[in-house]
Amino acid sequence: MKFTAITENHLYSKAYRNGQRYVGRYATVFVLRDRAARRLMLAHPQKIYTNRIGLTVTKKVGGAVVRSRVRRILRDGYRSVRDGLKTGYLIVISARPQAATVKSTDIAKDLRYVFGKLDMYEKNGQRADKEIQK
Repeated sequence: MKFTAITENHLYSKAYRNGQRYVGRYATVFVLRDRAARRLMLAHPQKIYTNRIGLTVTKKVGGAVVRSRVRRILRDGYRSVRDGLKTGYLIVISARPQAATVKSTDIAKDLRYVFGKLDMYEKNGQRADKEIQK
């Protein structure tokens, strides 16, 4: 299932300014409660809350080809850790320059650790954030 993207610049700014932030080894994650979550839930065909995701990869990471690859890896890493996440949030994932040289499993492990630190996992099916970041 595809995830809903953040398309408006002001939402990125709000997440940067007001959201919780945690810096991992390969990505920085900003999390902010989505004020439009209820409206989006009512418009959703299955009537469920969803997270809106934004990915940013700056020129510090590399050229256009490298940035596109890192975006694909971030998307895949998020896809593997999104089960069990709390819903109704704006999540902005910003790649760090070290992300250009790693695989999607490393990114997924880093995102799992970061989301655990930000207390984004549901309590009933919570994944352990005891995983040591190596």
